[in-house]
Formats: sequence, structure tokens, C-alpha cells
Amino acid sequence: MSTRPLFHPDLDGVTIVGVLHALADPVRLAIVAELRRAADGLNCVETMNRIHASTPKSTCSQHFQILREAGLIRCERKGVELTSKLRYEEIESRFPGLIDSILQARDRESTQH
Repeated sequence: MSTRPLFHPDLDGVTIVGVLHALADPVRLAIVAELRRAADGLNCVETMNRIHASTPKSTCSQHFQILREAGLIRCERKGVELTSKLRYEEIESRFPGLIDSILQARDRESTQH
């Protein structure tokens, strides 16, 4: 059984509109925050457990697909599971300070509520 290759946009194809759209969802923003802390990457189940989100597998897959297609994460197959890593350095080189600024704003908002 062969699996379809995963689409990862080249850095030149990553747009600010795509990144902001992907990060507009609170679950996806939480996923990115968790992946920022996990240098070796995480699989979907680990990530969702860490952010305390219980979503159907199909919804989880869709969140990761949106993040991947926006260029924010890179997914790698390891056996039957996918490990996802934040493309932090690449995004930082294209949009300096963007990820950290958004994550800091998220943290500030969460302490105000």
C-alpha cells in the first residue's frame, strides 16, 4: 500500500494571508503553540492531549492539514503515524517575529480572561 505524498509549500509560496487564516482558529493556534515547545515534533494524538482538546480524528486531521498547507508545519510519516513540527526557523526568516508576536498576544489574552 503506497501513501500519497504530503504537500508542503515552498517558503516562497507561504503567504501572510494563509498564515493568518490558519492561525485564526483557536485550536490551530493552540496546536502551533504546543509545537513551538516541542522541538522534536509531536503526533496528532500527543498534541491534542497536550492542548486538552477532544476532537474527532477527522477534525484533528483537518486542523493539521490547514496548518501544513499554510506552510506552518512540516509533517513526516513515521510508521503509521504522522509527526508534525513547526517550521519556525523558515517562517521566522520569511516573516520575522510573526509567530512569537502572535503567540505572545495569545498568552496575554488568555491571562486576561
